[in-house]
Amino acid sequence: MGNQKRIEEERKPRVLCLHGFRTSGEIIKKQVTTKWPESVINKLDLVYVDAPFPSEGKSEVEGIFDPPYYEWFQFDKDFTEYRNFEECLEYIQDIMLKQGPFDGLLGFSQGAILSAALPGLQSKGLALTKVPKIKFMIIIGGAMFRSPAVAENAYSPSSPVQCPSLHFLGETDFLRPYGEKLLELCVDPVVIHHPRGHTIPRFDEKGLEMMFKFIDKIHRLANDTSSVHEKVIEEEEAAVYM
Repeated sequence: MGNQKRIEEERKPRVLCLHGFRTSGEIIKKQVTTKWPESVINKLDLVYVDAPFPSEGKSEVEGIFDPPYYEWFQFDKDFTEYRNFEECLEYIQDIMLKQGPFDGLLGFSQGAILSAALPGLQSKGLALTKVPKIKFMIIIGGAMFRSPAVAENAYSPSSPVQCPSLHFLGETDFLRPYGEKLLELCVDPVVIHHPRGHTIPRFDEKGLEMMFKFIDKIHRLANDTSSVHEKVIEEEEAAVYM
């Protein structure tokens, strides 16, 4: 009975969800909630937000999902030069300050590329310096930044991404080769393979089992950190009265 009460009192991991290029927070919410079972969604506190910049061109989802559409930053045809990248980082930090604290990130496509870079940039003091450390990331259809200036700070063989990570790799996803390279720069990544392309996939039985195991892991991380934080507060309060 006591153990059940403890479980009920533990909070769900709070996850900031970053959508794909020229889509929106509402779109990724629909993509997740229509494809993932409630048994997964109900274990996470998912927060969906829009990127800071209105779409500067045609969206690939026009006719499938309604506008407005947004983008996190702009880039050249080789994906090596970026515009409004620093502004994007500041925007995400502002969201985390106002709507957090967040435990981890979930990203799809451009949002996944961004999510995968943030833990490393944060660890080097180059992003998210005013918010708690990112504890995990869920990367769907992701890849690495191609700009050496960003990539060297975000991830490298000598400084891989340390936080737990779950990666969805689609068999026919055009970003799959780049997503596989990202795996090499993450410590102990968990990989769910699916037969689809560049999309948020449904789960097969094996994938669902792996997802539940990952959720159990990040649930412990989120609540262990809470316990430590509460202990610090209790000690500080006790010191006041001593």
